[in-house]
Amino acid sequence: MTQAQTEPKLYSFDEFISWYPENSPARYELHDGVIIEIPKPRGKHSNLTGSLIEQLLITIRQMGKGGIWTIPRESIVKPKRKQSGYEPDIIVLNQEVIEAESRWESESIIQNPDSIKLIVEVVSTNRRDDYYNKLRDYEEMSIKEYWILDYAALGARKFIGNPKQPTLFVCTLVDEEYQMNPFIENTPIISPTFPQFNLSAQQIFALAM
Repeated sequence: MTQAQTEPKLYSFDEFISWYPENSPARYELHDGVIIEIPKPRGKHSNLTGSLIEQLLITIRQMGKGGIWTIPRESIVKPKRKQSGYEPDIIVLNQEVIEAESRWESESIIQNPDSIKLIVEVVSTNRRDDYYNKLRDYEEMSIKEYWILDYAALGARKFIGNPKQPTLFVCTLVDEEYQMNPFIENTPIISPTFPQFNLSAQQIFALAM
């Protein structure tokens, strides 16, 4: 006799927030009502994320935005889809407008795209989420800039070429749609939000070593 598979319980965003365990060693996201466990970054992923945060903070200070643009340790972005919620690898927030976020102080939830200067996702085994679901949802939210860091060349060939090679995409909002600008090897990163950011793609990927 074949045993019927149990359908996963579907959660609303508010149910997910109420469920989220405090001080958990893992991270969690809500994808179309399904809670997904995302392990804490380890090894190269962790090195890259931490080092890039340092470089972004240096650039923020150089731009005279220190204390105004900040990078929180944790936050959850609530897209327009009612049953989804994401915890970006890196998010740069604008403290000048964050008071308009009704759930930030109590729950670290971001809903207003004006609060967000940049979101960065470092590609790992969840590559489809970064290239498809999050790209779609961040675009729909009108988040002006989104970086996809594919340092291990895990993305589909239609994105990163054949043979595959490590690629950094700067996705910028143009006429309500993301334009994906790829950067490889020694190509300097061009960012509308961080015009003084002067590292190349290869230099950024080296941060993972």
